[in-house]
Amino acid sequence: MEEACGVFAVLAPGEQVASLCYFGLYALQHRGQESAGIAVFDGDKVRLHKDMGLVSQVFDQNVLELMLGDRAVGHTRYSTTGSSRVCNAQPLVFMTRLGPFALAHNGNLVNTVQLRDQLAADGLSIKSSSDTELIAFALQQAVNAGLAWDEAIKAAALKCKGAFSLAISTPDALYALRDGHGLRPLVFGHLGEPGAGAWVISSETCGLDIVGARFNDDVAPGELVRFRLGEAHPFRSRWCEETPKLCVFELIYFARPDSRFFGESLYSYRKRIGQRLAQESPVEADLVIGVPDSGIPAAIGFSQSSGIPFGDGLIKNRYVGRTFIQPTQAMREAGIRVKLNPLQDVIEGQRIVVVDDSIVRGTTSRKLVQAFREAGAREVHMRISSPPVTHPCFYGIDTDSQDQLIAARLEIEEITKHLGVDSLAYLSKEGMLQCAQEQAQNFCTACFDGNYPIAVEEELRERKLMLEAPVPVQSFLN
Repeated sequence: MEEACGVFAVLAPGEQVASLCYFGLYALQHRGQESAGIAVFDGDKVRLHKDMGLVSQVFDQNVLELMLGDRAVGHTRYSTTGSSRVCNAQPLVFMTRLGPFALAHNGNLVNTVQLRDQLAADGLSIKSSSDTELIAFALQQAVNAGLAWDEAIKAAALKCKGAFSLAISTPDALYALRDGHGLRPLVFGHLGEPGAGAWVISSETCGLDIVGARFNDDVAPGELVRFRLGEAHPFRSRWCEETPKLCVFELIYFARPDSRFFGESLYSYRKRIGQRLAQESPVEADLVIGVPDSGIPAAIGFSQSSGIPFGDGLIKNRYVGRTFIQPTQAMREAGIRVKLNPLQDVIEGQRIVVVDDSIVRGTTSRKLVQAFREAGAREVHMRISSPPVTHPCFYGIDTDSQDQLIAARLEIEEITKHLGVDSLAYLSKEGMLQCAQEQAQNFCTACFDGNYPIAVEEELRERKLMLEAPVPVQSFLN
């Protein structure tokens, strides 16, 4: 699974907002490692700095000290729509009749072709290949047509279909907006004393924590929240009403384990799905091992429920990037041992249960099993703390086309043989949703069942749904 982006924004008069934004993006680095950027507003003047690379590579103290102002919008990117090029880095800064705005986007639109053609027909020149630019153009067009900022943002959002959590700065305010289904997370909190008028927007609560902000609330699905200088409370309004459909993989893998969803840390949820997995698919073994990092909490839960001891059987190199950034299959396979290496002293002669969050292509899992065998494991049993991934995502997680998803092509017995494990079991969809302690219908589970909550353009659907028979677009609507 390749991840979504991270957005962060600050409104804090008298504070070093660029530095606060830097640390917020640093906390959200797991959501994207291709590019990073910050735009700082000082009245109606904007300073923008962005480039390819990690947050710590793009910014240094000298750059941040020059970015003075009272509002900042930041972004760390993994490309979903739009290639990995600096012209697609965010935030984007556009000029309007009311002054400039900066926009950062987490998610992915599914009506990009339609929206691009509509904007091009209106005479706008599309420069990048990013869907974020389409959102920015739609907002610019709405403002220049005579609308005020609040109404223009809503008008632009109504033209968009798909997943979009936005942070927007204008000359006099900061805005946070989520799509009607709330597919990607977005939260806000306050700095300093309540009512002081200093606010922070973040993709996850871990971004609030790192700068010392206190959590206030989630931006609700279909909500626009406005933060203004000197106002003790934000103005909140709904721009559309839809059934909430938060991506369930945010809980299983994407978000950091210390981020809080539904009143608890994701560490607690991931430990709970590990416990449920042990109850659903018990096995006789000597040791439970989690695949770092996202598989560790589930492995601890599996150990607690099963009574099988938990142990560190894999050591992760903390100084290498995620393996998905390797451009070829051969390099991905060669890179597995660079990132993860088994502890022979722990594994040798043992019957081990390996707990991981998901299997996508199966490449990493197969190489890990081979490494465990070479380290002397007597038996290798694999347990996955999510259901089989059978369908691609269109809403901001850049999964492979369907023919590359191993669970879409093979039955569990065939996957077991392909991976070389003694047994394989996945968490049930029911178990995954029940452990979330939230209404099951409030999650998007399309990658497990193909029930897409938002209709997808035919061109995009055909490109990724390689194994599906032709289906009318209307069937994707709940």
